[in-house]
Amino acid sequence: MSASPERAPQPAPSSAPQGELEEVEKFLERLKLVEGLVHRQGEHDPRRPQLVESLVHKQHLAELQKRIDALHPADVAYVLEGLPLEDRLLVWSLVRPDREGEVLLETADAVRETLLADMDNAEMVAAARKLDADEIADLAPDLPEQVVQDIIEAQDVEDRAQLQAALSYPEGTVGSLMDFEVASIRDDALCENALQYLRKYDELPAQTDSLFVVDRFARLKGVLPMAKLLVSNPDVPVEQIYDPEAIAFSPESDADEAAQAFERHTLVSAPVVDVGRRIVGRVTVDTVLEYVRERNARQDLAMGGLREDEDVFASVWASAKNRGPWLALNLCTAFVASRVVGLFEGSIAQLAALAALMPIVAGIGGNSGNQTTTLIVRALALGQVGASNARRLIAKELGISVLNGLVWGGVLGIAAWALYGNIALGGVMTLAMLLNLVVAALAGIFIPLLMERFGRDPAVGSSVFLTFITDSMGFFIFLGLATLFLL
Repeated sequence: MSASPERAPQPAPSSAPQGELEEVEKFLERLKLVEGLVHRQGEHDPRRPQLVESLVHKQHLAELQKRIDALHPADVAYVLEGLPLEDRLLVWSLVRPDREGEVLLETADAVRETLLADMDNAEMVAAARKLDADEIADLAPDLPEQVVQDIIEAQDVEDRAQLQAALSYPEGTVGSLMDFEVASIRDDALCENALQYLRKYDELPAQTDSLFVVDRFARLKGVLPMAKLLVSNPDVPVEQIYDPEAIAFSPESDADEAAQAFERHTLVSAPVVDVGRRIVGRVTVDTVLEYVRERNARQDLAMGGLREDEDVFASVWASAKNRGPWLALNLCTAFVASRVVGLFEGSIAQLAALAALMPIVAGIGGNSGNQTTTLIVRALALGQVGASNARRLIAKELGISVLNGLVWGGVLGIAAWALYGNIALGGVMTLAMLLNLVVAALAGIFIPLLMERFGRDPAVGSSVFLTFITDSMGFFIFLGLATLFLL
């Protein structure tokens, strides 16, 4: 049992943080109104502004600080994320120093950077004083190296060892997610001993649904669910009732695989063990859910062309730098697609209907390919795609694309025939749709697989390459067929 830094009780989280943000914004509006009055009155009487500030401005600040103190750290973080930089820093200055670390943990990375930029090294060290080792490790990537060293040196021997261990594990591993608040019991103890052990805690570590059972060498033997312990006879030995089939992870285990295990087995907590099966920490469901949420958020940002999380109120220049590379890549792929169309300028000039119909072929191909890519990326994340089933998967997707190509290509072919009175144009439309859907299926499969093979996240960048292929090939197939059979 390792002790955690003592913390003051926190207010309950708000069920409507948007309402808290609106209330804070009202306070800020009043402050700005008072500042405007002070400025105007100061032009006539230099002594007047000081009187107004002391009587009104400071009163509003005190009321705002009281409001902030009554919020849970997660709600304070929500408020800070919803304010422009100037207002954000004013509210941040009202957060008590003993709560700054917990608020920093809850804020988005981009907003956290703006708050840390407003703090000196001593303030950062003080903010981390009340945090656990795993929480400090979460903040460490955003802190200056010297601050991290100062925080390590400020810890006692046990906490310093835990912090150095937490910092040693790379992001994306179970070690980066684990905490050190472990509740364990010897397998040769009685249930009464286990209950007495639990009474030593002022409060059980969060998400403690079971005790980890160890032998006399501190090696993991299994888990004892709290539900079973509480209803067992106090004289019953722990070794008779614990579950030996404990799911455990190593610190180097992949965090994504751990998240899947938590979902499959409905875990609340799980031990983390070293090569000798000795417990070094634990992973809890709330930490895993937070990891999954952040991973999905990063993927969503990347799929939208953002390199990193972006502060909504960031400067124009910072936002432009964040979005620019993706736009440059799209510009290059769009230019290549335009040159494909340029190869057939003569054909388009002779049959204007081609210009109206070719975006349909490319667009439907892109949509179909996106469906395939989404399924493949999800299957890769769940570990469902391998060498043993790759051929079957390819055959299935090709079959779907051929069926969709014949059905919807036929529909578009009939529509083109009806619109332009040219049956040959309808046939070209049907064949082009069929071929482009086959191309889209192949691209939707192989782009994520190749990105995975070369160590890249298949959810990031797949869409832009898929769009490039389906647009370019869609234009080339349709215009090429039209040139061969219609002109």
